[in-house]
Amino acid sequence: MPTQWKRSPEELHKTYIANTEAFYRAAGRELAASMDKFCTDCALQLFSRSARLGQEHVDAVNELYSKGQKKPDWLLWALSTAVCESGEFLPPLFFWTLTEQDARRGTDNSRVFIRMLTNILLYVAAVDDDVTYAEAEYITECGEKLAALCDSAGVKPGKPGLKAADFVTSAEVSFIEKNPPQASASGGNGAAPGVAGGDTAADTAAESAEAEPEKPDLDELMAQLDELVGLAAVKKDVKSTMNLIKVRKLREEHGMPVAPMSMHMVFMGNPGTGKTTVARLVGGLYAAIGALSKGQLIEVDRSGLVAGYVGQTAIKTQEVITSALGGVLFIDEAYSLSSGGENDFGREAIETLLKAMEDHRDDLMVIITGYTEPMEKFLDSNPGLESRFNKYITFPDYNGEELNAIFHMQCRKNGYVLDEEAEACAEEFFNELYEDRDENFGNGRDVRNRFEDMVIRQANRVAAMEEPTKEDLATFTKADFFPGPEEE
Repeated sequence: MPTQWKRSPEELHKTYIANTEAFYRAAGRELAASMDKFCTDCALQLFSRSARLGQEHVDAVNELYSKGQKKPDWLLWALSTAVCESGEFLPPLFFWTLTEQDARRGTDNSRVFIRMLTNILLYVAAVDDDVTYAEAEYITECGEKLAALCDSAGVKPGKPGLKAADFVTSAEVSFIEKNPPQASASGGNGAAPGVAGGDTAADTAAESAEAEPEKPDLDELMAQLDELVGLAAVKKDVKSTMNLIKVRKLREEHGMPVAPMSMHMVFMGNPGTGKTTVARLVGGLYAAIGALSKGQLIEVDRSGLVAGYVGQTAIKTQEVITSALGGVLFIDEAYSLSSGGENDFGREAIETLLKAMEDHRDDLMVIITGYTEPMEKFLDSNPGLESRFNKYITFPDYNGEELNAIFHMQCRKNGYVLDEEAEACAEEFFNELYEDRDENFGNGRDVRNRFEDMVIRQANRVAAMEEPTKEDLATFTKADFFPGPEEE
């Protein structure tokens, strides 16, 4: 029996926009990219419960994008592989924040989100003109899991949403049940099943392998590392670790014994010393030599791991870990996880993290970072932490010469030059900035802030000229370094 929820791809996109725009007005447009990724993940999981998989599913998932976001370009073979590899439903990170905000403000945006998601998923399920029992069960499960988080956070009750079971039109078994993964003749991993009217399992697997993203370019990443200002000891440490991993892999290939090794690292130092930049490069470098499968960087702090209610922190932390598998999980100011006392939920995040570091030690790198002294105390507070991190890299403050070099790099990158007086002023200014630094010294951040202030001052100065030349537009003068009377 046909379903009333079927829509053309164009109509589905309009429906998706209507639902998401209403939600963004209440919760904020900055959620758009996360929303689109989450809804796409849900669609993949939903399609695994569909009776079949075809071009209409591809057309539908390519319409799940918000205003201002790039339209996806899924193909049938790629979608079928992704559907077969899709996992189980997990609440998105932004939903935890929504529930906590609702509890504080007395709003119900998180409840609105559940109703909106139910509507979207029903439209997505109906793209093949049927809603199966398995699809309805999945939609119901999503809503119930999200509602449980609302309840535990104390979000006020909202309007009841639609019941997916009321719209079932087919009792056919799911696509995955009809097409279980088959073991290859060579005994390797199972290939993705074929799709209706599409390629065979072998063709799909072959095309999927060809479409895997290219490994990061080792030489290019090493060049980027070398181009960083200063950090000589850091670069030496990173290169030594790279050499150790390379030799370790060669020994494994020759059947030689290798000593146990952890990829996890501790970055210690003040803000603005390049820790995040180096972590991103390390992830790419490790992927380039095959130590990590992807090399992406997932950056979080305490708020991204710890929830405000009993039982939620482990789920929240596990979701972050899952997104980091194959790459780097970068935890800023990690010592804050143990700063709340015996009953603080941060300890639950630490325990979840320690288990994941052991379970996924071959394809997950955890880098924790923060000020040197608090980080040392943090590692001493838990024997499990101390045993899993065996590589410590200290990022020193940039000296005056290095700060000046960073400033000039910013100028070149953005098409600015300094006149003779400004050159002398820059050298003197950054030497004094370093010599007079205190506990609030921001290193590269202070340079960036100074550069941005100078861009504004230079613009105000040039705008007052009757006919500024191209040279005027590109030149910083001594006057641009310091605030004028109107800024004081």
